[in-house]
Amino acid sequence: MVSVCMATFNGEKFVKKQIESILPQLNPEDELIISDDGSTDSTLKIVSDFDDSRIRIFKNSFRNVVKNFEFAINKSNGEYIFLSDQDDIWHQDKVAAYLKYFKESNADLIVSDVAFIDAHGNTTKDEFFPRGFKGGTLSNLKKNNFIGCAMAFKEDTKKWFLPFPTDTPMHDWWIGLAIGKKGLVRYLDRKLIYYRRHHQNVTSGKKSTLSNIIRWRWILIKNLC
Repeated sequence: MVSVCMATFNGEKFVKKQIESILPQLNPEDELIISDDGSTDSTLKIVSDFDDSRIRIFKNSFRNVVKNFEFAINKSNGEYIFLSDQDDIWHQDKVAAYLKYFKESNADLIVSDVAFIDAHGNTTKDEFFPRGFKGGTLSNLKKNNFIGCAMAFKEDTKKWFLPFPTDTPMHDWWIGLAIGKKGLVRYLDRKLIYYRRHHQNVTSGKKSTLSNIIRWRWILIKNLC
């Protein structure tokens, strides 16, 4: 069984296309968990209009993307758990490719490459891993390689990272480091997600301040120990 955990908030512009790219890849016993963080636009109506029994909708008011993903993951029942943003598009072979690689590699967590698209769906020349993926703890404390929308992990790894520490700076960074400390992380060198960059992204691509860079890494090190 596969669980897809999607966090939504005012995603009316893109969420329909994202769900349309996910559902055809799921079997009848799979689930798409949507945790909405208090949307004030038509996001929830768009989601409800799919009228698909595999979609489980939860209405929340965290006003916090980290807590929203934590909630969705806690609700998951699948053996394999995929994280999903609301504004990307999945490659049509994404789920099958990940499941195949889980069995071949015996990985606990898989990260794939992504193809960047703009707000209009046009591909760009940007690369997320221009120097290749690095899965080690030290390299990821230096520069985070764990991009949530390209991550999937086994259900039995949840005990290694849940509950999230209350001061977790980013959910994907924490999950990747926590699983990597005790389990096996593998990189799937295929662009299996069209990762949309637009002005409303939660992660805008802006550089962090030096104080945040130091503070976030101290928090992660403290919680990993």
